[in-house]
Amino acid sequence: MVMSESPFGPKIDARPVFEYDRAVLINLLKNLRPDEWQQLTACAPWLVRDVAAHLLGNDLSRLARTRDGHITGNAPRSGEPLPAFIHRFNQDWVSAASRISPAVLVDLLATTSPQVLRMWRDLDLDALGGPVSWASPDPAPLWLDCARDFTEFWVHQQQIRDATGRPHTGCPSVVHTVLDVFLRAMPHTLVHREDAEGTVLTVEVGGPGGGTWSWRRSGHCWRWTSDGSAATTTLRTDPDTLWRLCVRGIEPDHGAQRVTVHGNTELAHAALQIVSIIR
Repeated sequence: MVMSESPFGPKIDARPVFEYDRAVLINLLKNLRPDEWQQLTACAPWLVRDVAAHLLGNDLSRLARTRDGHITGNAPRSGEPLPAFIHRFNQDWVSAASRISPAVLVDLLATTSPQVLRMWRDLDLDALGGPVSWASPDPAPLWLDCARDFTEFWVHQQQIRDATGRPHTGCPSVVHTVLDVFLRAMPHTLVHREDAEGTVLTVEVGGPGGGTWSWRRSGHCWRWTSDGSAATTTLRTDPDTLWRLCVRGIEPDHGAQRVTVHGNTELAHAALQIVSIIR
């Protein structure tokens, strides 16, 4: 049995799938019809063009903040929760970008994409950065920040595909990495539970891109473990259910209908509250 001492679990190098999937995204956007840019997405009231503008804003902000160390002074207002600030910050950009045509959005994303990917290639992913709030309030290694960046673009691509009737989750290695990243939120999800020492929770995901992830209760923490055979509670589901649950594309009650549970139903219910985005 191997247990990870890091609360974030074993390192993920998402850069190869990030580069592959960014090319898939650009190709998708290039091939959208004019009417498809006006379709409503799951990020309502955002249209497809608004989601694309949001992704461009993410690239610009990432380059300015992480590569260039540019501090804008934007911060939550007095008493404003972080999720509310993030939503306001994102909406301000999307509103300002409404004057940018779809063709220009694609051209600009084709310009920023290689710069962002190069930035991640050049960084030391083992260095500590800021917190990834849904995984832990503590500073996180840059590999998790990079992986989070990758999953945000992947999820928004799926929302564009859903809105335009172009379903395509990607190759299995991409899907597996998405799930691996999202499940880094599980220890934080369960942090307030007082389960017995040695309790093991396992999530089994079938189909292309699936896999098995386990955590053991050790001290006051849940730690990633390689020994899923010792599971006292197991959740079995499919990739589509899991990623949508993690980003609240479906709610836990809906997700529970698509999950098979063996073991402690209360622990399983707590695990289904997982959220791997800021909301």
